[in-house]
Amino acid sequence: MTALEGLSAPAIPDTVVSAREFGLDSDLLVPAFSVRDDHVPDIDESYRFNPDVTLAILVGFQRNRRVLVQGLHGTGKSTHLEQVAARLNWPCVRVNLDGQISRFDFIGKDVVVVRDGQQVTEFAEGILPWSLQRPVALILDEYDAGRPDVMFVIQRVLERDGRLTLLDQSRVISPHPAFRLFATANTVGLGNLSGMYHGTQRLNHAQVDRWDIVASLNYLPDEDERAIVLGKVPSLDTEPGRRTVAAMVALAGLTREGFRAGDLSTLMSPRTVIAWAENLDIFGDVAQALRLTFLNKCDESEWPVVAEYFQRCFDAPLLPED
Repeated sequence: MTALEGLSAPAIPDTVVSAREFGLDSDLLVPAFSVRDDHVPDIDESYRFNPDVTLAILVGFQRNRRVLVQGLHGTGKSTHLEQVAARLNWPCVRVNLDGQISRFDFIGKDVVVVRDGQQVTEFAEGILPWSLQRPVALILDEYDAGRPDVMFVIQRVLERDGRLTLLDQSRVISPHPAFRLFATANTVGLGNLSGMYHGTQRLNHAQVDRWDIVASLNYLPDEDERAIVLGKVPSLDTEPGRRTVAAMVALAGLTREGFRAGDLSTLMSPRTVIAWAENLDIFGDVAQALRLTFLNKCDESEWPVVAEYFQRCFDAPLLPED
């Protein structure tokens, strides 16, 4: 059996989970499954939920609303969706809409197979009709990077009834009652205005308008970001380690301010900070770890700016020649 052939979860949710279990001050009860399936993401106990985004996602699961989560890279958009699904035991399939995903990959295509020694042609379902017929949360990652032919296929299932017509098969597929649709995007269909997200597309406004809920996920408060880093790299959870992580998060904040001010062409996401902490654990030197994790991704003309941030946060030189 391949990863997409079947599910072992119940056909419909058979229990409920309170929104309070996600740290929300809400009486919302969300349908959930009592049995974990192989398609259910693993729970990350260190994950920190953004209250507004979490509530939007939970409503998406409860009311079958189409939810688009927008935000800068590294804010944990896809992970946020997966971690909500993990705690609901909701089977989840995540598809990255890169330029290689075609309409045939998404919908399906005829393939030649051997049956009883004879070559025959069969229709192999793509990820969309497969998910649509099952109790699955389908996450469309990098939604604003999808090819136009794929995007117009998605538009069909964004309608209220969500039916999908397979013209080649003369079939109309109605969505399973527990099918849910989510997406993540960096730009909400506005294109590559900042220059950071090459390959993103300007989306048809009529399609963007079909998303019931659009949630914005920004970078976490410093305290939460420090807790996430320490959760990912527990070896730094000592008194000196916590001071180092606090300085690392402060430096990341400076790069974000520098990006907004036009001093830097890139910034440190929480994902980058975690990678920096992991490299610090490997190399044992915070400056070397930063050079290998972030500085070498920057234009060389911007190195002095990052070095200044490092000096302010660590009271030490970043570059060897300093």
